[in-house]
Amino acid sequence: MNSAAVPDINRPAADLRTFTIGTSSLAAVHGIIARDLARAFRQKSRLLGGLARPFMWLLFVGTGYNTIARVEGAVSYQAFVYPGVIVMAALFGSMLTAISTVYDREFGMLRLMLASPAGVPALLTGRAIAAAAIGFVQGAVVLVFLPLVISVSPAQLMGVVGALALGAFATSVLGLLVAAPLRSVENFAGVINVVLFPLLFLSGALYPTSRLPALPRGVARLNPVTYAVDLMRLAVGQPAEFSATWSIGVLSAATLVVFGLTALVFNPEQRFIGRARTGGPERGGPPRGPELRGPELNAGRPNQ
Repeated sequence: MNSAAVPDINRPAADLRTFTIGTSSLAAVHGIIARDLARAFRQKSRLLGGLARPFMWLLFVGTGYNTIARVEGAVSYQAFVYPGVIVMAALFGSMLTAISTVYDREFGMLRLMLASPAGVPALLTGRAIAAAAIGFVQGAVVLVFLPLVISVSPAQLMGVVGALALGAFATSVLGLLVAAPLRSVENFAGVINVVLFPLLFLSGALYPTSRLPALPRGVARLNPVTYAVDLMRLAVGQPAEFSATWSIGVLSAATLVVFGLTALVFNPEQRFIGRARTGGPERGGPPRGPELRGPELNAGRPNQ
């Protein structure tokens, strides 16, 4: 005899809980993106400084090197370096945006953000998308002047936009990885420069990595920015070291791996744990008064 199927009364509650968490995660990602973009575009001096850097390189360094350097497959050194300068603008824009994570940790905003059920993945996703958008905008401003240096077709221009978007997202995750274990803005300012310039100089943005000695050439192969620059060169029709499929695959895999590492080392309470271990008051809490012991403690009690 066939028995009637017993309905699972816990299934609707579980589905509702999953739907609630998913909706909360999307709302958290959207809120973090909107907040970070509003904060970034309010800091106009920082945006102008980020845009001035690549143009200064093209104007001063590029013009000087153009008189002494000849690169195979490029009309001039400025034409050779222009794809790398676009990536440089996105690299600095997206990685430096990660400083907002350190700000929020230092001043206690991360605890408020993580009060929702969304959790760390939603927080890091929103931060990565916002940083990638800022890096993409800075790179796009440099990209506008590309036809003045290199002749490109509409199809090539679409490829350049795709390479810029992928490179901006990959470098935004790298910035989050740098910011994840840091406790203060001062530490971030010191560490980020040590990370940024090797990423730039060992990426092929300023000179071909194929002519480097064996050791730096091997390090350049491990650098995700190398593949962003190479993909950009391939998009504008310049000679490239790798195929488009290989560069896209490496950038995608590196982005996923670095995002996973960032989620592992990210500790929103690190600032507060460090203070608690040293015996100091936690930020946002009441100051700890002097500890009374012995006769001082008894002196404050009424006589029995």
